[in-house]
Amino acid sequence: MITLETYFDYVILPVLAISVMLVFIRLFKGPSVVDRVIALDLIITTGIGIITVYSIRTNQKVFLDVAIILALIAFLGTVAFAYYIEKQKDD
Repeated sequence: MITLETYFDYVILPVLAISVMLVFIRLFKGPSVVDRVIALDLIITTGIGIITVYSIRTNQKVFLDVAIILALIAFLGTVAFAYYIEKQKDD
């Protein structure tokens, strides 16, 4: 029978690692600034997933606080960029 730790090690973490690699390609290749900002936001979101898996795996709840703070920073950054793009359209 498969355990949760085995599932994390052989399924979830490899999927997250592949996701990070693909998003980095989008970050470097992205034709527009919007694509790059979305890629950065997705990198942070994937990092939050990795932190969460590590927190569950090691049974340390303090990492979940770090993940929540990173999510808040990513959200505020995305909102600020959206506000900037809207201001650019008005001009």
